[in-house]
Amino acid sequence: MIDFEKDADALTIDDDEIKGIAELAKRAKVLQTEVEELEAVMKERKDQLRKLTEQTIPEALAETGMKGFIMEDGSKVEIKDFYSASISAARKAEAFQWLRDHKMDDLIKNTVSVRFGRGEDELCSRLLELLGTQGYPVQQTEKIEPMTLKAWVKEQVERGNEFPTELFGAYIGQKAIIKS
Repeated sequence: MIDFEKDADALTIDDDEIKGIAELAKRAKVLQTEVEELEAVMKERKDQLRKLTEQTIPEALAETGMKGFIMEDGSKVEIKDFYSASISAARKAEAFQWLRDHKMDDLIKNTVSVRFGRGEDELCSRLLELLGTQGYPVQQTEKIEPMTLKAWVKEQVERGNEFPTELFGAYIGQKAIIKS
């Protein structure tokens, strides 16, 4: 940053330079507003597309008893099952315990970390020995990768295995896939 009071005598910027910089800043503000508006439109269009492909078209086809069709332009419309899942933070412990109780805890990734300061490389190298006995602050995180959870839900549904869908935020639906 420039200290304007100290450097006022040495600072020589003419009005044209200031006007040029101001114009650039105005243009940046206009572009920023345009980007925000476009992002809002994009979000709305994605929601509309999702509703059409995950609800309206599958429901309309189900009423006719069809699973798909070919459009005049040759595009193929098919209804496919899709799966999603997401464990809420409030139910994470319960969901993980359910997986452990049902011998499915291989889905859970466990990360343990210990923070060391500068010059503590030797302590770090003795980590496995010292962890439990020396009282170092350990952070542990457990998680299931979203795609792993989704694949697991799909596998359970397709095998006919029962599981608490609400606990895993599981959603099984149909989606219209349109291929040109």
